[in-house]
Amino acid sequence: MRKEITDHLGRTIVYEFPPKRVISLCPGITETLFAIGLEDELVGRTRYCIYPVEAKEIPAVAGTKDLQLDKIHAAKPDLIIMEKEENTKEMVDTLSAFYPVYVAEVQTIDDAYRMITDMGAVTDRQKEADSLVTNIQQAFAELPALPAARVAYVIWKKPYMVAGKDTYINSLLQKIGFVTPFAYSDDRYPVVTEEQFKKAQLDLVLLSSEPYPFKEKQQLQFQEMLPDTTIQLIDGEMFWYGVRMLQSVNYLQKYDFNS
Repeated sequence: MRKEITDHLGRTIVYEFPPKRVISLCPGITETLFAIGLEDELVGRTRYCIYPVEAKEIPAVAGTKDLQLDKIHAAKPDLIIMEKEENTKEMVDTLSAFYPVYVAEVQTIDDAYRMITDMGAVTDRQKEADSLVTNIQQAFAELPALPAARVAYVIWKKPYMVAGKDTYINSLLQKIGFVTPFAYSDDRYPVVTEEQFKKAQLDLVLLSSEPYPFKEKQQLQFQEMLPDTTIQLIDGEMFWYGVRMLQSVNYLQKYDFNS
C-alpha cells in the first residue's frame, strides 16, 4: 500500500509500505537497519557501510558525499534513507527526483533514539526498533557519570577541528559528565587554534580515529602543546549513533580517561 510520512526535515515522503528494496547512505543507520531485521530488504549502501560484516555483501552504490547513479538505478530502490549531516543536500535533491528519500537528522542522544524508532516505523519493524531503544536506554542508565573534566574531542588536523554544539558526539560527552568548552562556539565543528586550546584550560583532549586518523605522532604533538593536559587516542567508531550505542556503553565503561 502507499504510505505518506514526514521525515526529520519536515519533508513529505510517499512510498510503498512496507518497503522491499531499501538503500541506506549512512553507516550508523545501515548498521541499525540490520539490527532491526532489514538485512533482506537492503539493496544498497555506501562504501563506508561496513558493519555488520554482512553489510559488505550488499552492493556499494555511493559514498556519504557522492553518488553512483547508475548503480542506484540498477538497485531499483523503493526507499532511500539518508542523514542530514552524513549526506549533502545536493545528494538528497538529486535522488528525490527519482525515488522516495527519507532524511533523518541526529544531533543528540534523544535524536538517536528518535531515529531508531522512526526507522522501525518507516520499515515495518516497530517492535524491533522499540526493543533496541529500550536496551540502549537501560545501558546508558547504568553508565556511571564521570568527573566534570573539561574535554575537547578533536576530529581533524590542518586545521584542528573539534566536535561542538548540536553534534551527537558532544551530546554523548556531556551525557557521561564532561564539560565541553568549545560547544559554545556558533559552529558545530569549530576550527580551534593552538592558542585557543591553551586558553581553554582543558583537562583532557581526545584525538579521534576518524575522520582524521590521529596516531601517536599527533598525540605527542598535542602533549608538547598542552603539557599539563591528558592527551588520549580514542576509537571514533564508538561515537556512532544507532545500534552502535550498545557497544559504546561497554567501551566507555572500560575506557580509562585518566591514563
